[in-house]
Amino acid sequence: MNVVSADWLPYCLPLKRPWLTSQGRLDERHGHLLRLRTSDGLTGWGDCAPLPEFGIDEAAARDLAEECALLDLAAQRARLPLGCWLAGGPPIQSVAVNATLGPIATVTPEAIEASLAAGFRVLKIKVGVGRLVDEIGGLQHLCAALPAGIGLRLDANGAWDIAEAERFLAACRALPIDAIEEPLHAPDGAILHRLQASVPFPLAIDESLHLIDSGFWRAPPVRRLVIKPCRFGGLLGSVEVGLRARAAGVECIVTSSLESACGLTACAHLATAIAPDSCHGLATADWLASDTGQAPEIVGGRMSLAPTPGLGFQNFPSC
Repeated sequence: MNVVSADWLPYCLPLKRPWLTSQGRLDERHGHLLRLRTSDGLTGWGDCAPLPEFGIDEAAARDLAEECALLDLAAQRARLPLGCWLAGGPPIQSVAVNATLGPIATVTPEAIEASLAAGFRVLKIKVGVGRLVDEIGGLQHLCAALPAGIGLRLDANGAWDIAEAERFLAACRALPIDAIEEPLHAPDGAILHRLQASVPFPLAIDESLHLIDSGFWRAPPVRRLVIKPCRFGGLLGSVEVGLRARAAGVECIVTSSLESACGLTACAHLATAIAPDSCHGLATADWLASDTGQAPEIVGGRMSLAPTPGLGFQNFPSC
């Protein structure tokens, strides 16, 4: 593979509304696209989208962009979609995704109605942002109006101490909860194991990578693992983790870190490779007021990928 040029193209993408979590607020997304060109006319793309306040540093984001661009070229040469190339199996052209609605205090009946009308069956909501009692009350009120078969995916981003987590989980036992991510401010494997045993739905870890050691796979303390490629050494590292998780009976969910369309497309390919039957956290393009290219289309609550070789990303001329 003869790469003849490598260009880093900066971008700054404003959000339509603030992205709020227990870890802070985000109003715009900064990053760089990496464009590799080969002597025989191929172009490979990667997205460097650091987010230090959420644990994604510049070095990891740059490494992911470089790996993604090279894998894009490799998959194009093999004449396979990137997800198919990663999985070594037949192409998967769509995956289910959850709606992303923001903090529970800001979720409106209109937003829920629009998500259901768009075909989403899982609605993701941020918790741990306001007072515990208010969020429990808001959650119970919201669930009372949900149609049957709709699940709520809650993300606390490590907001609670043990007592708060126990109180919140107890209030959720009879509710239509798909999962709760990162309930503990100071995650501990033994405590998470006990909390997981107390509820009928999965608990998940995302930021708490220090818990993933050899002992984690022997006796997983949670039933779900959230995959952001930067945190697992890139796309290939994420595939390896996905295989280990499958062997240990742990479900993997690929989620966006508010990447641009380029990075989001790479995450969608990864989702098809490691967990094609799961519902992933990738419906975030609508949060961006502008983008680097066309994000994968979502129809009926499923994100579609074109059956073209490689990543299949095309940047907008202004980027």
